[in-house]
Amino acid sequence: MTEVNCTERTVMETITIKDVIAATQGKIISRGHETFSGVSTDSRSIQEGELFIALRGKNFDGHDYMQKALDRGNGAVVDMKQAFPVRGKTIIAVHDTLRALQDIAHHMRMKRDLPVIAITGSNGKTTTKELVAAVLDKEHGVLKNAGNLNNQIGLPLSLTKIRDTDTIVVLEMGASAPGDIQELCTIAVPSFGVLTNINPTHLESFKTLETIRKTKLELLGSVSTVVANADDLFLMEGIEQSGYRGEVITYGIHYEADVRAVDIRLNDIGSRFQILFKAGETLRVDTKISGMFNIYNVLAAASVGYLLDIALFHIKDGIESFAGVPMRLQLREMNGMLVIGDMYNANPASMEAALRELVRISKGRTIAVLGDMLELGTYAEEAHRKIGRLLSELSVDVLIATGPLMSFAASEYTGNAFAARTSEDARNLLRGLYKAGDTILIKGSRGMRMERVLEE
Repeated sequence: MTEVNCTERTVMETITIKDVIAATQGKIISRGHETFSGVSTDSRSIQEGELFIALRGKNFDGHDYMQKALDRGNGAVVDMKQAFPVRGKTIIAVHDTLRALQDIAHHMRMKRDLPVIAITGSNGKTTTKELVAAVLDKEHGVLKNAGNLNNQIGLPLSLTKIRDTDTIVVLEMGASAPGDIQELCTIAVPSFGVLTNINPTHLESFKTLETIRKTKLELLGSVSTVVANADDLFLMEGIEQSGYRGEVITYGIHYEADVRAVDIRLNDIGSRFQILFKAGETLRVDTKISGMFNIYNVLAAASVGYLLDIALFHIKDGIESFAGVPMRLQLREMNGMLVIGDMYNANPASMEAALRELVRISKGRTIAVLGDMLELGTYAEEAHRKIGRLLSELSVDVLIATGPLMSFAASEYTGNAFAARTSEDARNLLRGLYKAGDTILIKGSRGMRMERVLEE
C-alpha cells in the first residue's frame, strides 16, 4: 500500500517560494532556498530541505524551536511579530501560521486535478480510510492521512505531502466542534464523501446527538456523491432532511442498500461474507479483521471502489490484504490467553461493540479491563452506568473498572468487579487475576493510556 512518507523526496512534488507566497500572501523577510522538499511543524522530525511552519498552541510555541528546525530545513513560515532574517534561509512572515499551513495545503491540492475522498462519522473513520486506500491502491497512487492525522493541523500536513505519482487522495476528517468538517472541506475540496455512522462522541462540545449529525453532514455541502450507512437510520434521516441533491450510494446489512453483505460468517479472527452490488455483481471476501462493525467498514470501502470503477478482483484483493489498524480490535495470544486490544479510543457505541465481540469469541472466562470514556459531558455518568448494565446482561465474568467514571459501570455490574485508579493499577490487578483460557478485552479512551495494561 502507498504510504504518506516525507522521506520519499525524489517523488515529492516540490514546494516553491512562489507556491508559499501565492497561498499565504506572506512577506519574504530573507531569501535563501527557492524550493522545499516538504512541510513540517515539528523541529524534532523535520527532514533535510523542508519548510518549517512555526505553529502556536496552548502549551507550545514553534518559534522557540525555529533555530533547531533551520539546522536541517531550508526555511520557515513565522508570525509577523517574530520575523527576522536568517542568513542562507528563506523566512516568510504571515499573520497566522496555522492558516498559512492550511492555505499551502489547499494550494497544493488545487494544483492537481485529483479526486479527493473525504471520510467522516463517529466510529470507524480510520479503519474505513485504510480499507478504502487499500482498495484504491490496486489501481492508483494513493495519498492518505498518516495515522489519524484528521484535524485542522494533521489533514493539511497530509495534503502537503502529495507526490507526482499520486492519482487519488483519501482523507479522514475528524470533528470536535460544529464547523470543523466544513473547515476541513474548504481546505481539501473533496469530490466524494463517506459517512460511516452517528453516535455519541465529544458530547462536551457537541452537547447533543443532533449537533453531531449536523456537523458530520457538513460534508454534503462539498461532495457530488456520498456513500452512507443505510443501517444507521438516524444518519439516513439527516441526509434526507438536508435537501442534499447529489448522488447517495448506500451500504448495509439489515436494510435495503446498493451494496449489501449477506451469508455472513464471523470467525474468531476475521469474517467471511458475500457482497451484493445493486447492478447484480457479487463478491465473496475473507477478511482478516474481526467484528460485525468491521463488516460495515469493508462495505464502505467496497462501495467506494465500485463507484470509482475499481475491478472487482482488485476490490477483493484490497479488502483481504488489510490486516487492521494498530490498537483497534487487535487479537493476540499471550500466555495461553486471548487478548483483544482495542485501546485507541472509546465511546458508548464502540465500547458496546467491543464487549459483544469479547463474549462472542470467548471460549472460557471473560475479563473486561475498561477505562473511562472521556469527553461525554453531562451524559458521562449515564453512559458508564449503561455499560455496567450491558456487562451484566452479557454475563461478562470479571470487570476491572479503570478511572473514576468507570466506577459508575462497576456500581451497575452484578459480576465480580475490581477498581483501578490508573491503567498501571489495572495491569497489576490483571496480573493477579488472569489464567490460561481467559479471553480479555482492554479498552478505554485515548487519555486513559490503556495500552499500558499490556506493558511488561
